[in-house]
This record gives sequence, structure tokens and C-alpha cells, in this order.
Amino acid sequence: MNLAHKLEILGAAARYDVSCSSSGSNRQNSGGTLGNAAVGGICHSWTADGRCVSLLKVLMSNYCIYDCAYCANRASLDKERAAFTPRELADLTIDFYRRNYIEGLFLSSGVLKSPDHTSEIMMQALEILRNEYRFSGYIHVKIIPGTDSKLVDKLSSYADRVSCNIELPSSASLNRFAPQKLPEHIFAPMKYIKQGHQQYLEDGRRKRGTLSKAQTPQFAPAGQTTQMIIGASADTDLTILTLSKNLYKRFSMKRVYYSAYIPNGTHAELPPADTPVPLTREHRIYQADFLMRFYYFEPDELLDDANQSLQMDVDPKCDWALRHPEEYPIEVNTAPLERLLRIPGVGTISANRIIEARRMGGLRLEDLRKLGVVMKRAQFFLTANGKFGGILEPGHPMLRGHMVDGTGMAQLSLFNTPDVLRLANPGAELTSPSGKILLPAAASR
Repeated sequence: MNLAHKLEILGAAARYDVSCSSSGSNRQNSGGTLGNAAVGGICHSWTADGRCVSLLKVLMSNYCIYDCAYCANRASLDKERAAFTPRELADLTIDFYRRNYIEGLFLSSGVLKSPDHTSEIMMQALEILRNEYRFSGYIHVKIIPGTDSKLVDKLSSYADRVSCNIELPSSASLNRFAPQKLPEHIFAPMKYIKQGHQQYLEDGRRKRGTLSKAQTPQFAPAGQTTQMIIGASADTDLTILTLSKNLYKRFSMKRVYYSAYIPNGTHAELPPADTPVPLTREHRIYQADFLMRFYYFEPDELLDDANQSLQMDVDPKCDWALRHPEEYPIEVNTAPLERLLRIPGVGTISANRIIEARRMGGLRLEDLRKLGVVMKRAQFFLTANGKFGGILEPGHPMLRGHMVDGTGMAQLSLFNTPDVLRLANPGAELTSPSGKILLPAAASR
């Protein structure tokens, strides 16, 4: 099998992994090396269809000894298989980099023989890139659950960011759909990476001034991430968010990524192909994740045992505000940061701008829009110098309609709606093709 065909197979097989953020690393070109990775993220290029491509995102191999029911590369699936050699992958990465196609590498793999065997092959490819080609560009590598800590250590020394996917939100779901994967095999590398990354940061602070940044030993300088599949199992949004909060707290995760399940199996408990998981659910979970990370929300505030699913019509922050009218309105001239961040339409940037601006004097409602506040939503939940700008008070039963994503109203069609037809046929009775009366005839005036 030629290299181009391998790339076609293994590039397509990598599309299910979404946890490939590239920000946070500052691996500098020390002179005589190839490429570099910047803190703000790597460079991006765009394909003809508008997709952003910056990393060579590929699997080392799509052969796998595991038979996870949700996975498109599971052992029992009849599909074309391929595998790169370490030299092939390294040469391909450098060739693409020199052509300015990419600025880095995202490398994952199916499990060949064993997690350790797979990790050794991936490590050989990274050794060629870092040591032989002296490639200093961004590298994100997947840690296979169950990999020995010595191999995790070696991979982390070559990569800017590492990740070990948790895949499913509960042990029961993992046992049902991926019985060959054990929770302890997933959490052990996460714990080891956290400890190694913290030690790297402490060593950097202690040795600052005695070693240059290029001489400081690296250990996943951009930290670690993980990914969960949404909707493959019956786990609720509350279970997902509670697990995410624990992952951030216990393992210092940079990000938890969420991926709506794409039907590719025949397992009786998996969603059928004709009922895919709504992408809106994935979007709402991301929004709730940001509320936990930056807005001081807890999972049990957003959801509870009586209501374990996020609402699809409004975002989680608006939903919380609608369920807690007693917390509003909030006076922007006196409220602390934590309270300002509870106002729908006020983000982290605009909240800090409010705190800075009010030191110069009292803020008025008309000042808030200039500070980045989305007044379309915020007006119902705040006051400025005691002045309330909304037309409905917090807790009003009609307020939810103004919080719905978009306009809060159904978009009118230009064709065949009663309102348009009434304008075209004033006074006439309007009926559908089946004879159903849409609007009665207008009374004469």
C-alpha cells in the first residue's frame, strides 16, 4: 500500500477525535531547529471548502485489538486497515511542514497488540521528528489507556500536549460498550501526567535564571485534555458535567472536549442511524462547561436530580436566571464580579470592563452596550443606578420567549403565510389547499 493511500485511510479515521486544541505551548526555536509552537496557538490554513486545517491529524494505525461498540475502528468492523511506520509518519510530517500545509502534528492510534507496543511505535516517530529532524513545531499525542508510566513520561517529553480519552461518562457505560477498557487504566495516566506537568512547572520556576527556556526539560508544557462521547450511552447531562468538574479538579485538565455520537454500530443500546444525537446537546454541554470553568457555576446549580438534562431552547446561563428570579435584578455599580457574571449577556470581558469603568463614576444603562454587554438579554436582569431597562420583570412568564436563541420568535416566510396572504387579499377568507380555514374573513369596517 502506497503512502498516499495510507494517509487517505488514517487521516479519515482520525476525524472522530475532536480534542486537538493547539494553544498553550511555547516551544521556542532555539536556532538550527525546524518550526516552533507559540503560546497563542499555531498558524492555520484554510481548505477550499472553508475548513481550518493547521495540524496533520492522523492515526498511527487503525488496526485495533479492542472492540468498543461506539468506535468506527473497532476490531469487528469490516473495513480497510493501514498503519504507518515511524519513519513514514515523520517524513510525511516534515514534508507537509516544508510545503506549508501544516504547522504541527496531532497523533493518535488504534491499539496494536497492546497499549505499550502502540506507544513505543508512536514514540519512535516522535523521536525521529524531535531528535533527527529537530522539529520544534507543535505536537499533540494521544496516550493509550493502560500505557506504562515510563512510556507516558517519554511521550510527554516529546509532545506539547497529551490527552487520554475517557470516552464515556460512567463506569457502567464503559463496561457495557467498551469492556476491554478499565477506568483505572484511563485515570492512572491522567494522574501521572498531572504530577509530571506540575513538577515541570515547579522546576521551571525554581531554575528560572539558571537555565534558558530551551534547556528546561519539557513535560507536556501545554498540559493535558480528554474527550467524552455524548449520546452513545444513556448518561445524563448532569452525569457528564459532574464528571467534567471532577476531571478539572483532580487532574488539572486544560479542556474536556465533547463529541456528539455519530452512529456507526449495530449495538442494541446504541442510538440508531436514523436518530443521530442532536448537535444542540453537544453545544449546550460546551456552554455549561464554560460556565463551570469561568463563571463560578457548579454542576448541581445548572442541573439537579429532578432535571438532569440541559434545555435545548435557551442556553444554561439564561435557564438558571429564569429559574432564579429572586436573584435579580443585579445592580451593576455595586455587584461583585461573581454576581456580574450571573447576568445573561455579561461575559468575563464585559464584567471586568464594568468593574474598571465604574471606578471612574456611576454607569448608566446606555454605557453598558459600549462595554460589550449584550443588552438584548441583560436588560431584563440588571439595573444601573437603580434604573431598570427591561420591559418585563425577572420572573415574568413571557420572559423566556425573549431568551430563546435567535430572535425568540419564529421567522416569517415570504410565501403563503396568513399574514402575507391577508395583505394580498384584504377581507377575504383564507383557506389551505385542503380547505382548512387559516383566517376567517375580516369583518367590514
